[in-house]
Amino acid sequence: MDVKRDIRFRVYLSFTGIVLLAVAIIVKAMMIQVSEGKTLRAQAEKAHTKKETLLPERGNIYSEDGTLLSSTIPQFDLRVDFKAINKDTFKFYLDTLSQCMAKLFGENSADNYKRQLKGAFQNQERYWLIKKNAPYYQYQAVRNFPLFSKGKNKGGFIAEPRSKRVNPYGMLAYRTIGLWRENADNIGLEKRYDSVLCGKEGTRIIRKVTGGTWMPIEGSEVDPVNGRDIVTTIDINIQDAAEHALLDVLTKNNCQYGTAIVMEVKTGKIRALANLGRQADGSYWEDFNYAMIPTEPGSTFKLMSLYSLLEDGYVTINDNVNAQGGVAVFGNQRVVDDHHGLGVISIKKAFALSSNVAFAKLVNQYYHNDPMKYIGHLQHLQLNKRTGIDLAGERGPTIKTTKSRSWNKVTSLPWIGYGYESLITPLHTCMVYNAVANNGKMMKPYLVSAIQEYGLPVQEFKPTVLVESIGKPSTIRQMQQAMRAVVEEGTAKGIKSPYYTAAGKTGTAQVADKGITYTDGVRQGSFVGYFPYENPQYTITVVVRSTPHGAYYGAVVGAPVFKTIADKLYASHIGGWKAQADSLAKQMKLVAKKSTGDHLNTAMAALGFAAPAVTGWNGIVNLQPDSSGRYSLRKTATVKEIVPDVSGMGLRDALFLLESSGLQVSTSGNGKVVSQSLPAGNRIVKGQKIHIQLG
Repeated sequence: MDVKRDIRFRVYLSFTGIVLLAVAIIVKAMMIQVSEGKTLRAQAEKAHTKKETLLPERGNIYSEDGTLLSSTIPQFDLRVDFKAINKDTFKFYLDTLSQCMAKLFGENSADNYKRQLKGAFQNQERYWLIKKNAPYYQYQAVRNFPLFSKGKNKGGFIAEPRSKRVNPYGMLAYRTIGLWRENADNIGLEKRYDSVLCGKEGTRIIRKVTGGTWMPIEGSEVDPVNGRDIVTTIDINIQDAAEHALLDVLTKNNCQYGTAIVMEVKTGKIRALANLGRQADGSYWEDFNYAMIPTEPGSTFKLMSLYSLLEDGYVTINDNVNAQGGVAVFGNQRVVDDHHGLGVISIKKAFALSSNVAFAKLVNQYYHNDPMKYIGHLQHLQLNKRTGIDLAGERGPTIKTTKSRSWNKVTSLPWIGYGYESLITPLHTCMVYNAVANNGKMMKPYLVSAIQEYGLPVQEFKPTVLVESIGKPSTIRQMQQAMRAVVEEGTAKGIKSPYYTAAGKTGTAQVADKGITYTDGVRQGSFVGYFPYENPQYTITVVVRSTPHGAYYGAVVGAPVFKTIADKLYASHIGGWKAQADSLAKQMKLVAKKSTGDHLNTAMAALGFAAPAVTGWNGIVNLQPDSSGRYSLRKTATVKEIVPDVSGMGLRDALFLLESSGLQVSTSGNGKVVSQSLPAGNRIVKGQKIHIQLG
């Protein structure tokens, strides 16, 4: 009996425990459902769903003629989840897949790819890298490969898209255009117009389904808004000419850095903005926007002083000034001319020869008792404020006033008068000179002409007038004449052209910034001018910083850059050549080297001339002068058994002629043919080799 009672007690106790546990579970379930259910359901939903950001396409940057200057290209990290691939399916496609990868990428053999794929499959790798930063065409090819075409769930193919911002023209206008990078301190138009270019992010909700795959929930997408495009005022051909001209002078004279600005006179559009700085290895790169950095301008500032004197009616350019042999003393400081021995000369000549003494004296003489009258003219020329160009990073200028702590009653006025104790950017200088070229109307420099969306303009930027007229017509006219004298008979007469007229001003300044003192021998040479003089189209500003004791005169480092750019602009944009081949050759003093007839036809057509009567003639032709100086075309017969004379020809034509004669050609050097190993006129032996030297 006791045993039965004990067993019964244990049964009742167990049953009671089970009932209590069941009641507790029910109570807990009810509590979870009622009080904690909302929180737990949210946590479960969060573990299985998430919000994904959809990135917009960044807008492009174009030149006005539609040339692409900056764009975003898609790239992909291509990977494989081998756990998603059936074993038999993998074996079936392995050989074909290996061959496809070897053919597309060319980085490994098919056998090597096969070994890699087998090893990754055996290890059941879920994130095996096929190719990093693959371009779009490779992504398209790989997604259609055998096995991978089955998609992510059966073929294991994973493509992770990303974007890469590229400048198709590389360094060309790099500091102006900029190059966008995520989470970076960007530059140029990419930074200034980031809010326009970047667009607006979109979102979508994705849910984890069976197998751990994330799938978008239909209807949850908020589409991204792609960025808009901007159209710049940059002309890529003018930019190219400016950078090459600047680079040539910097390299030749081993300078520190330089900038060249090309502004359209009537509108203020910046057609080119080149900035090149010397790197540690001696090369040059667009490393800084020197056009927006204030420096002491030197003698180009004399135009501002001349403007003040003329506008107040104190002088005319035909009045005389005593240059005192090239030396003047103010307090305990001396002003010295580069041209010694100048005495009493006209103000026009003093400007043309860039007399420091003359302009220091004139400004001091007429404004000594009222310096702020002179400073007021500089402020009227907008030299005390930023130009407002649509680029980030422009630094403010410094124009002293009598209230400035560094103002010296004896020396400040004459020193400012010939280009010191003021800090302005090359853009400021360009803007003022452009106003003179534009008969007094000062235009705001700008770089963006339109914002577009899907090829249609949504905002257009028109030329902006800063000052309707900076001075009286007589003032502007005399300033133009003085600038013309600089090129005709002054410091820049070396850039005179027989084809167009120009006006401008050279400038040279000692430099004392960034730890450099005036005694370190570092100077800044510049030239600012416009052309053609009678109907100005472009204003060009060039500023070059020398190395210690290197070449620095504006006529040496600045004016040649101006002339090279102006020559190319005149030939391509202004000249309007209509002469026939003979008169063109005579006027330009050009002689066409030997070439094949078809190539000459192509060249003549590109220049806009009537094609000579040599169509279909693949022999050699020459442009040869006659006694009257006119040029005529002459065919030169070729005999395949005889070695032709290819001296003076380009490589393409020389190769065509020699190889068509049955010779095996090797070359060295660059340029035109200067010598050939087989003398012209020798009989050709079949299979004979010939070497041509280019130079």
